[in-house]
Amino acid sequence: MAKGGKKKKVEVVHLVCDECGDYNYTLRRKSGSEKLRLKKYCPRSRSHTLHVEKKK
Repeated sequence: MAKGGKKKKVEVVHLVCDECGDYNYTLRRKSGSEKLRLKKYCPRSRSHTLHVEKKK
């Protein structure tokens, strides 16, 4: 049996390319933290670009 503590809800977020605006990646993460800003590969522009977290 689980100990009495509040569980944080898991939310689905999408990483959107800053240059082209495509939704390239999907993540599940706990709510209540800062927005992600990661450098990931964008298949449309064929390069590594900055991706920002957005909720759909």
